[in-house]
Amino acid sequence: MPDSATAQHTDPKSDIEIARQARMRPVVELAEEVLGIPAEAVEPYGHHKAKIGLSYIESLAARGQSKLILVSAITPTPAGEGKTTTTVGLGDALNRIGKNALICLREPSLGPCFGMKGGAAGGGYAQVVPMEDINLHFTGDFHAIGAANNLLAAMIDNHVYWSNPLDIDTRRVTWRRAVDMNDRALRGVVTSLGGVANGFAREGGFDITVASEVMAILCLASDLDDLQRRLGNIVIGYRRDRTPVTARDLEANGAMAVLLKDAIKPNLVQTLENNPAFVHGGPFANIAHGCNSVIATRAAGKLADYVVTEAGFGADLGAEKFLDIKCRKGGLEPDLAVLVATVRALKMHGGVARSALGGEDARAVRAGGANMARHVANLRRFGLPVVVALNKFSADTAAEVGQVFEACAELRVPVVECDHWARGGEGAIALAEEVAGQIDADGADYRPLYPDDMPLWEKMGTVARTIYGAEDVVADDNVRKRIAELQDSGYGHFPVCMAKTQYSYTADATRMGAPSGFELPIREVRLCGGAEFVIAICGEIMTMPGLPRRPAATQIRLGADGHIEGLF
Repeated sequence: MPDSATAQHTDPKSDIEIARQARMRPVVELAEEVLGIPAEAVEPYGHHKAKIGLSYIESLAARGQSKLILVSAITPTPAGEGKTTTTVGLGDALNRIGKNALICLREPSLGPCFGMKGGAAGGGYAQVVPMEDINLHFTGDFHAIGAANNLLAAMIDNHVYWSNPLDIDTRRVTWRRAVDMNDRALRGVVTSLGGVANGFAREGGFDITVASEVMAILCLASDLDDLQRRLGNIVIGYRRDRTPVTARDLEANGAMAVLLKDAIKPNLVQTLENNPAFVHGGPFANIAHGCNSVIATRAAGKLADYVVTEAGFGADLGAEKFLDIKCRKGGLEPDLAVLVATVRALKMHGGVARSALGGEDARAVRAGGANMARHVANLRRFGLPVVVALNKFSADTAAEVGQVFEACAELRVPVVECDHWARGGEGAIALAEEVAGQIDADGADYRPLYPDDMPLWEKMGTVARTIYGAEDVVADDNVRKRIAELQDSGYGHFPVCMAKTQYSYTADATRMGAPSGFELPIREVRLCGGAEFVIAICGEIMTMPGLPRRPAATQIRLGADGHIEGLF
């Protein structure tokens, strides 16, 4: 899930008030004068957001690739630690020190926006704008993804209704419907009730759109042909003889691609400091692969000298999937990782209750450093130099900050205190200088965690043991049998996408710090034949989140002047 993590900073203006005062450049002018994109390649959606044509992006193929910087974080608090804000601040700061930088972010989902976390366009003076548009319907990409997902679902039930010539076993249909909203009531549903005219009743369910395989496919596809091919490879279920049925068998992938022909184009917006930003695609990292689109990242790499991108939640989730799935499949080679840390998160991992994080506790900060240390070690396993960005909050004390610097000195990892929320790019200049210096001094040696030919079960165990600190992975006989079936059916070369809680290295959200020696339970596996990975669902993770007791939606309304109020 995208994050903002801004609420504890002190500022007389809210994020939305700051964003509303922004002086934005017309997007066509921004594209042409800053990125050199001709006006005919820019498809405006109003004055300040646009899509970039695929034919123009394809024309960039001969250009060299820029330096790629990944922004990740330590295991977060529920409010997030400010990855998006840091990504924006670092991009602005790199431009301030004379580097030609472009940022790449994920699109926010409506579910968290109206749920607990609020918007996800950065925060304070490190935002992408127009903030309200980005956080709400933006350019309609998520709606197109949901429509494509649900077209396939409708064609499955329609095929069964009309005599079922493919002999689909309705008990073994695995394709679920999708909606971009947190709605626990839709996790399990029964469809086609009401009699013969409505088809054959069966159990089904909904995932949030960001967990849909269509979202994953859009974010991993290299072009329209690859998009249509991948959509065709979606396995929707099984026949009575246990052989798979694909979207191609249903002749659905062509129409699905048509619905996505505009959504696959990267969206161009800008930061508060009028620097360009691609915001495209938005899979969650706790239940999907947590990265923006390959197309946007590749295009950015042809248009700038430095690309700053983020991956969702902590480095155990988003960064691992960015490095083991997106980079592997997209032919990307990152140059450095920025690990965002906060005093409050370190205190939480040092044993302080969430309700008491505002009080000083330098000893807890020190104890929580074990969580940060494991993330640093994990990123280094991929051959990347690491810089820790300490995201400054007003409640931080000198003693607590001093403990972070001491811990980083012991880890021999550079650490920079950043104040981009309050001061924009100026507040991250020291971070930008450190990042640029590290890239120039220490060449990365990127390597995935495991080879393609490692069996699926061993891949799951490798991630659990190496990244999470687990003793091993465990699963019941049915799950083990299913993994063996996928291995024997030719999917063993796929990477694995581990779906687990974002709040702990374990599958138990209450276990803080850096636990080790535990067993990671794999409850279910799902094949994503089009996205070309296998999802391992660990513990009680849900692919359809619910709303909290008091959703953020209760505070959002239209003011008398027609302006949106309460969106944060």
